[in-house]
Amino acid sequence: MHSPDQVIVYRDQVRYTYRGLRERVGRLASLLQELGVQFGDTVAMMDWDSHRYLESFYGVPMMGAVLQTVNVRLSPDQILYTLNHARPKVLLVNSDFAPILNEIRGRLDSVHRIVWISDDGVQAPSDTAGDYEVLMANSDPNFTFEDFDENTVATTFYTTGTTGLPKGVFFTHRQLVLHTLVTMAAISSPASGQRFHTGDVYMPLTPMFHVHAWGMPYVALQMGVKQVYPGRYIPDALVRSIQKERVTFSHCVPTVLQMVLNAAAAGSVDLRGWKVVIGGSALSEALAGKAVSQGIDIFAGYGMSETCPILTLAQIRPRHDGLREAEELSLRCRAGAPVPLVALRTVDDSFKDVTSGGEIVVRAPWLTQGYAGNESASEALWQGGYLHTADIGALTGGYLKITDRIKDVIKTGGEWVSSLEVEDLLSRHDSVSEVAVIGVPDTQWGERPVALIVPRTAGVLNESELRDFLMNFVVQGLISRYAIPSKFQIVDALDKTSVGKLDKKILRTRFAS
Repeated sequence: MHSPDQVIVYRDQVRYTYRGLRERVGRLASLLQELGVQFGDTVAMMDWDSHRYLESFYGVPMMGAVLQTVNVRLSPDQILYTLNHARPKVLLVNSDFAPILNEIRGRLDSVHRIVWISDDGVQAPSDTAGDYEVLMANSDPNFTFEDFDENTVATTFYTTGTTGLPKGVFFTHRQLVLHTLVTMAAISSPASGQRFHTGDVYMPLTPMFHVHAWGMPYVALQMGVKQVYPGRYIPDALVRSIQKERVTFSHCVPTVLQMVLNAAAAGSVDLRGWKVVIGGSALSEALAGKAVSQGIDIFAGYGMSETCPILTLAQIRPRHDGLREAEELSLRCRAGAPVPLVALRTVDDSFKDVTSGGEIVVRAPWLTQGYAGNESASEALWQGGYLHTADIGALTGGYLKITDRIKDVIKTGGEWVSSLEVEDLLSRHDSVSEVAVIGVPDTQWGERPVALIVPRTAGVLNESELRDFLMNFVVQGLISRYAIPSKFQIVDALDKTSVGKLDKKILRTRFAS
């Protein structure tokens, strides 16, 4: 067994070894088999980031069943839709989600048994199969995992559904293994910074329901590192875990990083030595600079639910030695260079390669082959033999820069304005905490950009100050004058998706007028 004495930690409640993990994986498979789960059945998981989730990552697929990682941040009706679409036989559910379960239970089509999970001693309802830990204790750890075809489906989960109903993506055992091996090779290869190695302590800050926490728990286990699972994301608790367990490697979206930085500053906690991969949304140079100034080795990555997800990483290569600080910061904020086995292009509407302003299309052996039960969407996803990301980008010096989502590009006065570029520039203003730039209809120009600003301190920002700030970048030739928003709206908060991305669909609806 690889690293049998290495430790896995869950909050302040659980601490056991890799040897213990192997035993519990066997117990979980025995438990599920006792509940009637057979080869090809689906098992759904609703939990916070925990050791139990890690056990399900292995125990469910290894017995030939399919693990559905349920996005607990969707609305109850959306959660119901995903469960009825995936048709799990057994549902493992944390007591924190009892209100959701109570609302949807009478409408569940396929769930025969429910396993109750509780960190707070909430007793399992009488109509469930029982408590997870009690059932595990009474299950056989010596489950016999039989061999089967590597192309068997291992996992399924659902996109966040910012347009229409959530769509189910799925991955086979072969795809998960290939993604793990390539990610491990890519992320451990740099000579010094922006890397994950066997001496690190790992804590995910991307929900485990979201693309297998970017596949990094699989990498962490293969590398034999200490793993720390934080449960629900509570800022002060996250900072305490980072400090107490000496966490050195994490990954998250920008909003979660900002939350941790704020909590660390409030508690005067030193985060030097922490390495963080940022994905899901663009990493602004303002946020990256703030992290670097606090000794955090921060860099971006790029991928999506359909790609398992990692496609590129913004690691500093030896050839970049001698870059000025601003140049290096800019490089860290790009989507990065493709990891091994990824074929990435930027193409125009005719599917011809372009150096900038093209849609990013990709091939790799671990990409989902389509959306479950949605043939038309699957065909559109793979039109032309490449997976279409719906992101617009440019390849410069082998590094990808995302300029916008196709649906978020603002078309004004014959010019294309990148909402991401304007957001990045506005985020450099010291008084801006968060910003979203959207296009709203305009009778003269077709669309005009509008900036939605969350200030760091109430009452310290005004429209003329922000307009003058952006005009400086127009003078420098960094943006067109058409990119100056027609309005700067001060707001208390910005709508986000269930995984922390800006939800521009909702923002456009709210602020269309």
